[in-house]
Amino acid sequence: MSITIAALVFAAVILPRSTNPKRPAQGRDDTDGGQPHPAFARSMNLAATCGMVWTISAAAVLVLTFWALVGKPMSLDPSYTSAMLDFILEINVGRAWAWMIAIAGITSSLALGVRSTGWVGATSAFSLVGLVPVSMIGHAAGGDDHWGAVNAIGLHLLGVALWFGGIAVLAALAPLLQALSPGRYNGSRPILAGTVLRRFSSLATVAIVLVTGSGIVSATIRVTGWEQWMSPYGLLVIAKALATILLGVLGLAHRRYVIPRLEAGKLGTLQAAWQVVGAETILMAAAMSLGTVLGSTAPPTSDAAPELPTPARLLTGYELPPEVGVFGWVTVWRFDWLWLAIAIFLAVAYISAVASLRRRGERWPSVHLVSWLVGLTVIFYVTSGAPAVYGKVLFSTHMTYHVALIGVAPLFLALGLPLTLALKALPARPDGTRGPREWMLVLLHSRFWSLATHPLFAAAFFTGSILVFYNTEVLNLDLKQHVIHELINGYLLVTGYVFAQSLIGADPGPRRAADRLRMLVLLAIVIFHAVYGYFLVGSTSLIQADWFGNMGRPWGDPALEDQHLGAAAMWGLGAVPALFLGARVVWNRDKTKEPPRTDRRPARDKAAGSQVSP
Repeated sequence: MSITIAALVFAAVILPRSTNPKRPAQGRDDTDGGQPHPAFARSMNLAATCGMVWTISAAAVLVLTFWALVGKPMSLDPSYTSAMLDFILEINVGRAWAWMIAIAGITSSLALGVRSTGWVGATSAFSLVGLVPVSMIGHAAGGDDHWGAVNAIGLHLLGVALWFGGIAVLAALAPLLQALSPGRYNGSRPILAGTVLRRFSSLATVAIVLVTGSGIVSATIRVTGWEQWMSPYGLLVIAKALATILLGVLGLAHRRYVIPRLEAGKLGTLQAAWQVVGAETILMAAAMSLGTVLGSTAPPTSDAAPELPTPARLLTGYELPPEVGVFGWVTVWRFDWLWLAIAIFLAVAYISAVASLRRRGERWPSVHLVSWLVGLTVIFYVTSGAPAVYGKVLFSTHMTYHVALIGVAPLFLALGLPLTLALKALPARPDGTRGPREWMLVLLHSRFWSLATHPLFAAAFFTGSILVFYNTEVLNLDLKQHVIHELINGYLLVTGYVFAQSLIGADPGPRRAADRLRMLVLLAIVIFHAVYGYFLVGSTSLIQADWFGNMGRPWGDPALEDQHLGAAAMWGLGAVPALFLGARVVWNRDKTKEPPRTDRRPARDKAAGSQVSP
């Protein structure tokens, strides 16, 4: 799985697709000239081959896991196959491995058949879904903070897949990186090997941060006392941490010593690649072996449920929190490590981009930086603070949680102008590969983005999301299924951001809609919140009564009264961002339209290199 994912990532964002790349014409996706690049072809073939092995391995694990659980010899007897079907459909472990087989099979099929840049990128993104089933049944997924452990191990697996898989892909590509550079730039020597190693080094830096941080979180969930660090489990954690630190130090040495010597012509390509691969492979094998032993070692802190669990624990997996009170909104926390990691990454990326502009002598308004950081702070607080904790037991807090994610945080993020900053700070690539800037331009120039950012379309999704969420079983899935809950969080943020972007129109995008249309859309949103809030306030039917009505709370309002309070919260919190957006539209209505961006193209071409086709 690791090699499959890394090979697809290499093909999507690190390697050139052809031997003679060129800049595409406006609105076209053709960036290829010459012949398919051998490194790209080998990377895709490697992904397809390892994807097949991944599929077969997952199927074998499914069968052998069932065999171990039932303790009977394998047979084709109908009762045996029926029991295996029940294992796949009803038991979490069986379902996880069945999903793994399906994901691996689809990934390997796509890797075998697709070669266009868009489909390669989509396949690379899809392959990451394979990490989800493993994280649900991993050795850290059964702790008392179950969902925190699932998120931590998911981030851990992502880092390992990119890091370990990337080293394996480098080993496979090393012979092809010596002389197969896509052209010569400004008369210089071929630079593909140094470019690939430097890009992988940047990717590995992110991976080691993920591995280290998530490993610490997973360990602290299972090791809750100082004396437990001397247990077999604790000692294994310490040994694995030391191996990871040594890998990080080795990677830093390669970035500062091996890659500069290679780019200066003082080191051969194969020699440089194997210096990176050889030493890291030994340490990585040791770390992964320790991780395997760790997965079969009993942790010192028991994760067994109490003999008489409370209704709240049966429903949510956690004990009922204390009555919120005045200080509860700032003292009650349950960290969502996935969104904490995303918030930290986006904050660091934004600040780094601002610093890059300032080093070039360009100024970036501080108000945009502050707005962006406020938006990320809202995301962190809503997903890890009291709204996340009490949103599991109170309808009113759950409603506040979602309104904040779809209406408040996206507003501040859009005012941060992240797309404008990224296009200014990220360098253009001249070698036919697609880095973050190139993939961003693909999105901004796509018909999907043009449709999604139209005010009418964005408003339909904004309002429709609330109607579907609270009037179908989607809310039930959000409450009970952790993966669905995290996907809905992401969906609400993206939907809210696109809606805010369609009305503010400050970032790059299609032609901004007329002020009158945007004001009408805002008015419709305010009316929608008022009408739907009034409907919920007057409702005598409890939404998700089996959940909110059976929580066993000895404090707070009755469930139906709390639902009415949630309706009022939606009404108030939903109208405030809409009114703020209306003020923003009025403020900008007399400004001149943004000048065409095509006047920046000659400068980009010149910076990209003289060999880039106009």
